[in-house]
Amino acid sequence: MNVIWFALFMIGIVVAAATGRIETVTEGVLNGAKDGVLVSFGLISVIAFWLGMMKIAEQAGLVQSLAKLLRPLARWLYPSVPSNHPAMGSLIANMSANILGLGNAATPLGLKAMRELQSLNGYRDTASTAMCTLLAMNTASLTVIPATMIGLRMEFHSRAPAEIVGSTLLATLVATTAAIVLDRFFRRRSIGKTGA
Repeated sequence: MNVIWFALFMIGIVVAAATGRIETVTEGVLNGAKDGVLVSFGLISVIAFWLGMMKIAEQAGLVQSLAKLLRPLARWLYPSVPSNHPAMGSLIANMSANILGLGNAATPLGLKAMRELQSLNGYRDTASTAMCTLLAMNTASLTVIPATMIGLRMEFHSRAPAEIVGSTLLATLVATTAAIVLDRFFRRRSIGKTGA
């Protein structure tokens, strides 16, 4: 990926130099860096707010209640993972963060879950079915409160930053359903090939 980004950047510089517009590249780089810092500062407040809400929810027992609700679903999605294995806790935490729209928290939890799943995997260079399911579920994840997107919309002065909640819920519900259906289809197909 780094090679691709570097190649795109270099092609842009060469084309700008050839067309006599190198100042446009310089201006674009500097404006992009400035905008990145401004957006980051704007998101810090939103992320801090939602992390604070998560802490309150955790202390009130809501996160544990969500984890209890998700445990049967997690056992169904990941039948090869023992229910008392640390991977199951990481998987449930990842699902909870995604449902609450906390992508910044979901990413490290997903990476931790993947490491835990690797400890159960008998093949170092091949992903297990549970690892494939995690990738599909994390990518398509059902999101009830798109906190990060609401924060971005607030940062760019949207008149109604939370109006995307309904459409996000519908889109992620369809994506999650498709991910589960396709995961089950390819899992059965894989088992059929290895069993034959």
